[in-house]
Amino acid sequence: MKVSIKNLEGAATGEVELGFDLIEDDKGSQAVHDTVVAYMAANRAGTACAKTRGDVAATKKKPWRQKGTGRARHGSMVSPIWDGGGVVHGPRPRDYTKKVNKPTRKLALRRALSERFRAEDVIVVDSLSMTTPKTKDFVRVLETLDVNDKTVLLVAETEKNLALAARNIPYVDLTTGDDLNTYDTLKYDKVIISKNALETVGKRLG
Repeated sequence: MKVSIKNLEGAATGEVELGFDLIEDDKGSQAVHDTVVAYMAANRAGTACAKTRGDVAATKKKPWRQKGTGRARHGSMVSPIWDGGGVVHGPRPRDYTKKVNKPTRKLALRRALSERFRAEDVIVVDSLSMTTPKTKDFVRVLETLDVNDKTVLLVAETEKNLALAARNIPYVDLTTGDDLNTYDTLKYDKVIISKNALETVGKRLG
């Protein structure tokens, strides 16, 4: 399949081969779900921790004698029923990572890109590079490409001026063709991808 290419002035300059076949049916839906869930789980810190009665710093002495006080018997101040005592079944540090094999991740990315290309949410440009690191110049490029959405994903090769110009815009994220993943492909309203980055993605999925 071929897609049209634009320059940064918004004019069509030709066509380029995708490098991979779009998925036409429902194949890959479960792969997308598994991959996105694994991506979000991997971003969890897993550092929540509550002190059990063995972790609480307190005396082990009985609060009062067993009999004769008229009060209920207690053996420890670190009991969960006491204020400041240990927590029962509280959170402990853990790893939320979920394993997703490489063919599944590849299928999920193909499925996600297929949906974005079919919805015409992908803009392919011949080059994504800036002559100056000024944010206002980059905003002008977005306006020229008729990108008015509040969320934009830029897929490009690492380029210093582009990175400096885009970093001050809160709704713009910059990544490379090698690092593009299913979550980012689906998260943003528009995907702007350079010709070279598209070739890189095509090699990954072809």
